[in-house]
Amino acid sequence: MSRTRTALLAAMALVAGATGTAIAAVPGDAGAAAVPCTVDYKVQNQWDTGFTASVTITNNSAAKSSWSLKWSYAGNQKVTSGWNAKVSQSGANVTAANESYNGTLATGGSASFGFQGTYSGSNAVPATFTLDGVTCNVDSGGPTDPTDPTDPPAGNRVNNPYTGAKVYVNPEWSEKAAAEAGGSRIANQPTGVWLDRTAAINGVNGGMSLRDHLDEALRQKGSGELVIQLVIYNLPGRDCAALASNGELGPTEIDKYKTQYIDPIKAILGDSKYASLRIVTTVEIDSLPNLVTNVTPRATATPNCDVMKANGNYVKGVGYALNKLGDVPNVYNYVDAGHHGWLGWDDNFGASADMFKQAATAEGATVADVHGFIANTANYSALKEDNFSISDNVAGKSVRESKWVDWNRYTDELSYAQALRNQLVSIGFDSGIGMLIDTSRNGWGGANRPTGPGATTSVDTYVDGGRYDRRINPGNWCNQAGAGLGERPQASPAAGIDAYVWMKPPGESDGSSKAIDNDEGKGFDRMCDPTYTGNPRNNNNMSGALPDAPISGHWFSAQFQELMKNAYPPLS
Repeated sequence: MSRTRTALLAAMALVAGATGTAIAAVPGDAGAAAVPCTVDYKVQNQWDTGFTASVTITNNSAAKSSWSLKWSYAGNQKVTSGWNAKVSQSGANVTAANESYNGTLATGGSASFGFQGTYSGSNAVPATFTLDGVTCNVDSGGPTDPTDPTDPPAGNRVNNPYTGAKVYVNPEWSEKAAAEAGGSRIANQPTGVWLDRTAAINGVNGGMSLRDHLDEALRQKGSGELVIQLVIYNLPGRDCAALASNGELGPTEIDKYKTQYIDPIKAILGDSKYASLRIVTTVEIDSLPNLVTNVTPRATATPNCDVMKANGNYVKGVGYALNKLGDVPNVYNYVDAGHHGWLGWDDNFGASADMFKQAATAEGATVADVHGFIANTANYSALKEDNFSISDNVAGKSVRESKWVDWNRYTDELSYAQALRNQLVSIGFDSGIGMLIDTSRNGWGGANRPTGPGATTSVDTYVDGGRYDRRINPGNWCNQAGAGLGERPQASPAAGIDAYVWMKPPGESDGSSKAIDNDEGKGFDRMCDPTYTGNPRNNNNMSGALPDAPISGHWFSAQFQELMKNAYPPLS
């Protein structure tokens, strides 16, 4: 669980400045400005024997080129690892010194770092902090900025928001599903609410606004617990490698993203009216992985992704979203983590984890603002391939050598998500992070679902004959023919997995089969054209897409029927 506490020291009569000059602290705003530094220390997550904390220093004295913050614990807390600062401990005394890249502290400037520790008994917040030997007061805002009226009061997060909670059923999606023949069988399933443009905050074309959804979530909640799932999806230069889901903001419009999109969402989520909801955010799907796999010198590079890596606006945007939304005590941020058929290779896996860490420590965010990660969002990768494993050898060759696996380390989403979680913890993310897996379209049932391994004639016949995922290539992502609904949403289904979710609402198109004019900024991607013969990202195979699809996000009846027909577990 997360626990946040800050304390404001009593107004000090005299505070020694960095130069030894006495600075008088006076009541009101003038006194707050006169103290040489403030420290905001937050216990972000806490469990039986451990915790993570984030610390923000604000320097109100002369500019610094380096800094060192010290405090002492009253209990037996021990720091075990840190990030964005060199954190060391001797007895009860802790010192956090700047890294080479964040030593500059301008007058009025701030620096943030975080750490993980252990404790037993109580875990009290330190009473006093000194910055370069000068005593600081402690910001009274808790996890909030006292000058920001949109910040909510402090609260506690649970380890897994899905445990013991219902999950929000989107009435707009439910109505469309129920109107389809046979759709009533799944119309009561929870799906994500996609905020895929600024206008979605207030409702598009008479549709439900974010507040409307939150109000309806309160109604569905009743006296119990309820999770509402929101997809935060509007980065500048969005989806640089997939034209079908390009967004409204140009590559340089990071300020619009911050002030016109994230800030209004935070203001709404921070309304105390919604404090009893568990709000899960899926932060910017298909963004950060592109900065690893689709940039120069990769053969899969695109000019748009090169631009977004160079200008840093994906990293800045994700960091800003995590920082701001993470301030809301009942928000649980899950960062998109691609899928095994994208990031499972040796040269993608670790580099992607490092990219996630870079974004999670940008724009004032810390790893403590990340509650977990989500895999397979809006994709089709099978949850678990039972008929072959990565360690199998057939006809003198490893499964990794098959054309389908193609030297990947993972064959399915469950093994990938669990391994990625371990990798993320190893580089500084909280050991309590959980994974979500989107199972909305990865069931691969129907008549073509294999019941056992393929023939052992060759490694390819073995894998191709036994695999559940019937795509032509795992790089195919648009409106896949033969796909089916997957496992129904459920909490804590496997070790390290917080939930299986239907974040992508089944029946909503991935992109149009041909160019269609629209006012949503969405382009035409040939991967959505069933006649397309492919590119390096799918090893130049056919796209496998369904014909006659509308633009992304619009209702696609033929896809919905396909998903129900091929559902696994089957629909009754």
